[in-house]
Amino acid sequence: MNKRGHVLNAVLLSIGLGYVLDPSGDVSTFATIAEVFLPVVLGALFPDVDTAFGKHRKTLHNLPVLLIFLAHPVYHGGNLQWVWLGVVTHYVLDIVGSKRGIALFYPISSTEYGFPTGVTTSSDRAEAVTVAITLFELAAIAALVYVLPTYLPPQAAEIVANTTNVVV
Repeated sequence: MNKRGHVLNAVLLSIGLGYVLDPSGDVSTFATIAEVFLPVVLGALFPDVDTAFGKHRKTLHNLPVLLIFLAHPVYHGGNLQWVWLGVVTHYVLDIVGSKRGIALFYPISSTEYGFPTGVTTSSDRAEAVTVAITLFELAAIAALVYVLPTYLPPQAAEIVANTTNVVV
Protein backbone atom coordinates (compact mmCIF):
# COMPACT_ATOMS: atom_id res chain seq x y z
CA MET A 1 0.00 0.00 0.00
CA ASN A 2 1.02 3.59 -0.51
CA LYS A 3 0.68 6.57 1.84
CA ARG A 4 -2.79 7.39 0.52
CA GLY A 5 -3.99 3.87 1.29
CA HIS A 6 -2.58 3.94 4.80
CA VAL A 7 -4.21 7.30 5.51
CA LEU A 8 -7.54 6.08 4.09
CA ASN A 9 -7.32 2.99 6.29
CA ALA A 10 -6.48 5.04 9.39
CA VAL A 11 -9.28 7.56 8.85
CA LEU A 12 -11.91 4.87 8.23
CA LEU A 13 -10.58 2.80 11.11
CA SER A 14 -10.74 5.78 13.49
CA ILE A 15 -14.35 6.49 12.56
CA GLY A 16 -15.31 2.82 12.88
CA LEU A 17 -13.39 2.44 16.13
CA GLY A 18 -15.25 5.44 17.55
CA TYR A 19 -18.54 3.67 16.85
CA VAL A 20 -17.30 0.31 18.14
CA LEU A 21 -16.11 1.82 21.43
CA ASP A 22 -19.07 4.21 21.81
CA PRO A 23 -21.97 3.10 19.60
CA SER A 24 -24.41 5.72 20.91
CA GLY A 25 -23.97 7.90 17.83
CA ASP A 26 -24.10 11.13 19.79
CA VAL A 27 -21.49 13.68 20.81
CA SER A 28 -19.59 11.15 22.92
CA THR A 29 -19.08 8.95 19.84
CA PHE A 30 -17.57 11.88 17.97
CA ALA A 31 -15.39 12.67 20.99
CA THR A 32 -14.14 9.07 20.90
CA ILE A 33 -13.42 9.37 17.17
CA ALA A 34 -11.46 12.57 17.83
CA GLU A 35 -9.56 10.89 20.66
CA VAL A 36 -8.39 7.94 18.56
CA PHE A 37 -7.98 9.74 15.22
CA LEU A 38 -4.54 11.34 15.58
CA PRO A 39 -2.80 8.41 17.31
CA VAL A 40 -4.16 5.88 14.78
CA VAL A 41 -3.14 8.06 11.81
CA LEU A 42 0.34 8.65 13.29
CA GLY A 43 0.77 4.93 13.88
CA ALA A 44 -0.42 4.12 10.37
CA LEU A 45 2.16 6.47 8.84
CA PHE A 46 5.11 5.75 11.15
CA PRO A 47 6.41 2.51 9.55
CA ASP A 48 6.93 4.31 6.22
CA VAL A 49 9.44 6.66 7.86
CA ASP A 50 11.93 3.98 6.82
CA THR A 51 11.68 5.29 3.25
CA ALA A 52 13.92 8.15 4.40
CA PHE A 53 16.56 5.84 5.89
CA GLY A 54 17.27 2.16 6.10
CA LYS A 55 15.48 -0.41 3.99
CA HIS A 56 11.82 0.16 3.24
CA ARG A 57 9.47 -2.56 4.46
CA LYS A 58 12.28 -3.92 6.59
CA THR A 59 13.73 -1.36 9.03
CA LEU A 60 10.40 -0.31 10.61
CA HIS A 61 8.16 -3.09 9.30
CA ASN A 62 9.06 -5.91 11.67
CA LEU A 63 8.01 -7.61 14.89
CA PRO A 64 10.59 -5.93 17.19
CA VAL A 65 9.26 -2.48 16.19
CA LEU A 66 5.69 -3.68 16.66
CA LEU A 67 6.51 -4.98 20.16
CA ILE A 68 7.83 -1.54 21.13
CA PHE A 69 4.55 0.05 20.05
CA LEU A 70 2.50 -2.62 21.80
CA ALA A 71 4.44 -2.05 25.03
CA HIS A 72 4.08 1.75 24.92
CA PRO A 73 0.51 1.98 26.32
CA VAL A 74 1.40 -0.48 29.08
CA TYR A 75 4.17 1.79 30.36
CA HIS A 76 2.99 5.26 29.35
CA GLY A 77 -0.73 5.26 28.48
CA GLY A 78 -1.89 8.78 27.82
CA ASN A 79 -3.18 10.19 24.57
CA LEU A 80 -0.95 8.04 22.36
CA GLN A 81 -2.39 4.72 23.55
CA TRP A 82 -3.86 4.00 20.10
CA VAL A 83 -0.65 4.43 18.06
CA TRP A 84 -0.03 0.68 18.21
CA LEU A 85 -3.30 0.06 16.39
CA GLY A 86 -2.19 2.26 13.49
CA VAL A 87 1.10 0.36 13.28
CA VAL A 88 -0.69 -3.01 13.35
CA THR A 89 -3.10 -1.98 10.61
CA HIS A 90 -0.21 -0.65 8.53
CA TYR A 91 1.41 -4.08 8.75
CA VAL A 92 -1.87 -5.82 7.91
CA LEU A 93 -2.33 -3.63 4.83
CA ASP A 94 1.22 -4.31 3.66
CA ILE A 95 0.95 -8.07 4.26
CA VAL A 96 -2.58 -8.69 2.97
CA GLY A 97 -3.13 -5.78 0.62
CA SER A 98 0.13 -5.46 -1.28
CA LYS A 99 1.99 -7.93 -3.46
CA ARG A 100 5.35 -7.33 -1.82
CA GLY A 101 4.68 -7.99 1.89
CA ILE A 102 7.01 -7.04 4.76
CA ALA A 103 10.09 -8.48 6.47
CA LEU A 104 8.54 -9.46 9.81
CA PHE A 105 11.73 -10.98 11.19
CA TYR A 106 14.17 -8.29 10.09
CA PRO A 107 17.11 -7.91 10.95
CA ILE A 108 17.37 -11.67 11.48
CA SER A 109 15.87 -12.39 8.07
CA SER A 110 15.18 -10.16 5.07
CA THR A 111 12.51 -12.50 3.72
CA GLU A 112 9.31 -10.57 3.01
CA TYR A 113 6.00 -12.20 3.90
CA GLY A 114 2.72 -11.38 2.20
CA PHE A 115 -0.54 -12.93 1.10
CA PRO A 116 -1.19 -13.69 -2.56
CA THR A 117 -4.30 -11.46 -2.29
CA GLY A 118 -2.35 -8.23 -2.59
CA VAL A 119 -2.25 -5.70 -5.41
CA THR A 120 0.47 -3.34 -6.54
CA THR A 121 0.47 0.14 -5.02
CA SER A 122 -0.34 1.64 -8.43
CA SER A 123 -3.32 -0.67 -9.03
CA ASP A 124 -6.73 0.84 -9.65
CA ARG A 125 -8.06 -1.71 -7.14
CA ALA A 126 -5.76 -0.57 -4.30
CA GLU A 127 -8.40 1.63 -2.63
CA ALA A 128 -11.07 -1.08 -2.84
CA VAL A 129 -8.65 -3.57 -1.26
CA THR A 130 -7.86 -1.01 1.47
CA VAL A 131 -11.55 -0.50 2.28
CA ALA A 132 -12.19 -4.27 2.33
CA ILE A 133 -9.27 -4.85 4.70
CA THR A 134 -10.42 -1.97 6.91
CA LEU A 135 -13.90 -3.50 7.19
CA PHE A 136 -12.31 -6.82 8.16
CA GLU A 137 -10.14 -5.07 10.78
CA LEU A 138 -13.20 -3.32 12.25
CA ALA A 139 -15.10 -6.61 12.41
CA ALA A 140 -12.14 -8.18 14.23
CA ILE A 141 -11.96 -5.26 16.67
CA ALA A 142 -15.71 -5.45 17.35
CA ALA A 143 -15.39 -9.19 17.99
CA LEU A 144 -12.52 -8.59 20.41
CA VAL A 145 -14.45 -5.89 22.26
CA TYR A 146 -17.91 -7.48 22.38
CA VAL A 147 -17.58 -11.24 21.83
CA LEU A 148 -14.24 -12.26 23.37
CA PRO A 149 -15.03 -10.91 26.88
CA THR A 150 -17.96 -13.31 27.19
CA TYR A 151 -15.47 -16.20 26.97
CA LEU A 152 -12.91 -14.72 29.36
CA PRO A 153 -12.73 -15.10 33.13
CA PRO A 154 -14.43 -12.15 34.90
CA GLN A 155 -11.12 -10.49 35.84
CA ALA A 156 -9.86 -10.56 32.26
CA ALA A 157 -13.22 -9.29 30.94
CA GLU A 158 -12.99 -6.39 33.39
CA ILE A 159 -9.51 -5.52 32.09
CA VAL A 160 -10.83 -5.51 28.50
CA ALA A 161 -13.76 -3.31 29.57
CA ASN A 162 -11.46 -0.86 31.37
CA THR A 163 -9.02 -0.74 28.47
CA THR A 164 -11.67 -0.06 25.85
CA ASN A 165 -14.09 1.93 28.05
CA VAL A 166 -16.91 -0.41 26.98
CA VAL A 167 -19.36 -2.00 29.39
CA VAL A 168 -19.37 -5.80 29.06
